[in-house]
Amino acid sequence: MATVAFRNIDKQFGSNVVLHDLNLDVHDGEFLVLLGPSGCGKTTALRMVAGLETPSSGEILIGDQVVNDVAPRHRDVAMVFQSYALYPHLSVGRNIEFPLRQQDLSADERKRKINEAAEMLGLSDLLDRKPRQLSGGQRQRVALARAIVRDPLCFLMDEPLSNLDATLRTQTRADIVRLQQRLGTTTLFVTHDQVEAMTMGHRIAVLHEGSLQQVGTPTELYEDPANAFVASFVGNPGMSLLAATASNGSIAVEGTATAWSGPVSEGSITIGVRPDGVAIRSSGIPAVCVGLEVLGAEVHVLADVGTSRLVISQPAHAPRPKLGDPIEVELLTQPLIFDATTGARQS
Repeated sequence: MATVAFRNIDKQFGSNVVLHDLNLDVHDGEFLVLLGPSGCGKTTALRMVAGLETPSSGEILIGDQVVNDVAPRHRDVAMVFQSYALYPHLSVGRNIEFPLRQQDLSADERKRKINEAAEMLGLSDLLDRKPRQLSGGQRQRVALARAIVRDPLCFLMDEPLSNLDATLRTQTRADIVRLQQRLGTTTLFVTHDQVEAMTMGHRIAVLHEGSLQQVGTPTELYEDPANAFVASFVGNPGMSLLAATASNGSIAVEGTATAWSGPVSEGSITIGVRPDGVAIRSSGIPAVCVGLEVLGAEVHVLADVGTSRLVISQPAHAPRPKLGDPIEVELLTQPLIFDATTGARQS
């Protein structure tokens, strides 16, 4: 096994800054998720570990070795791509075997490794099939098996579930977590899906516009976000952010004041509330219902509070407003406070 480290990494494509001063440590045997929206630099960071991209400045370490100038094939990492990248003319068994042919292994040893990986991923009965004869989930498991047989220092996974339907995504998500626990191999997993990140990672590194926003466990990021971006991005749905004003120990949203006991700077602020931290009441902050999301056991009421969008979670049996109805909402818990300009957490 091995650690992976990013040290003061900058990456530019021409004048476009993709990553800026990235410092991040991936622990030995850890499953770390790189999470962020499209274009935030997470895949570029992964590709630099693989040797497919070169940092503009800074160092990439695998174990104690700086690998900036080490060829990809000598880094001892295995990458699983979003597109599976299987050879269509080769059988499942030959696809799994392919990286082993680059190693000095006997035919018996290659066969043993193929059978072990296939059994681990439920592919033993499919070894003679071609990729076109497989479902999307089966193709993804073949790509995973091809990575496993190499017994690498590190697995690199670039949005490997994005081409699967919802049911297969859930199943394969569990398969990958179970596989990583069994093998104990250091794993970097890239995704834009915060549900994947929250359910799979030991820790999550959140990226936005090329900068690292926060690193922590799923619980830490959900309960103690470092800034407004993390608060709104992590969670399903994320935290609602409302424009507010702080004055004389209270915060006011749309003219409705709420007592506040924590430290907060006077003037314009942003408050953050989770969907279960707010409720529709007979009096409170004025809002307008603009949408309903019926999710079985619960309903999300979407409401506009001035220029801000609020999500309210309520039981399915609760009375529902109609689209366009004026409503009033009450904060059930003290909200988080963020700087209105920078988004930095205040309390």
